Amino acid sequence: MRWKDKPPPDRAWKGRPGLSRTERTAEQDRAAGGHDRRFIDLGEGRQALASVELKLLPNTRRIRAYLRWSDKGRTGTTYLGEVTDTTRARNLASAWRLAFEQELMIIPEPAENSWASTPASRRVMKANRSRDTKPERALRSAIHALGLRYRVDMPPVEGLRRRADVVFPRVKVAIFSDGCYWHGCADHYRPARRNDEFWNEKIEKNRSRDRDTDSKLEAAGWLVIRVWEHEDPIEAASRIEEVVRNRYAGC
Repeated sequence: MRWKDKPPPDRAWKGRPGLSRTERTAEQDRAAGGHDRRFIDLGEGRQALASVELKLLPNTRRIRAYLRWSDKGRTGTTYLGEVTDTTRARNLASAWRLAFEQELMIIPEPAENSWASTPASRRVMKANRSRDTKPERALRSAIHALGLRYRVDMPPVEGLRRRADVVFPRVKVAIFSDGCYWHGCADHYRPARRNDEFWNEKIEKNRSRDRDTDSKLEAAGWLVIRVWEHEDPIEAASRIEEVVRNRYAGC
């Protein structure tokens, strides 16, 4: 645990005093990835605007994240999980990712006048907004079933603004679950037929960023494992287990 021997700094969880309502809203919007990504479904066609609250538990020195919203004058709250980054902004962003992973939020469709003018493009964009949670969940479940415990969605190296999907901090193993389209899988990626210049450039940037991430982590002593969306999660988990247990044995 990051804060085992010392309390987390105030900047990791406390909001700046004196912020206006507009500024607080903007802070939540940035962390969630947009104002339209902050809505939850209350059922019966009703929605509510949600916010993330960070709380410090002094006895355990843990920062916990909660999703909060108002429903007919009553405050609804659900626990999202613990966050461990050193800044409030990144911890808020992590908490919002947890909310989407837990399928608590409504995924907005792009506007009708969006440049993503085809239903196929809108489906791709929608899938990207959900951060491929189904493959990630399947992989994490398979790893967990093998008796391994790990951290989720965290930067392996402090100060490096790259987050891994599954992290084994003690043995320095970082797992990335890569979507076949967004990361340019050699077997399944097919260039877009419309607006191809935009999409090809975007995918190539993702590939370049992946290579740069691998290089930086390996230079810091980490082992990087990438699992494609199309891979069988049980087989991938077995591969990960072998690597992780071997590194534990060498500790």
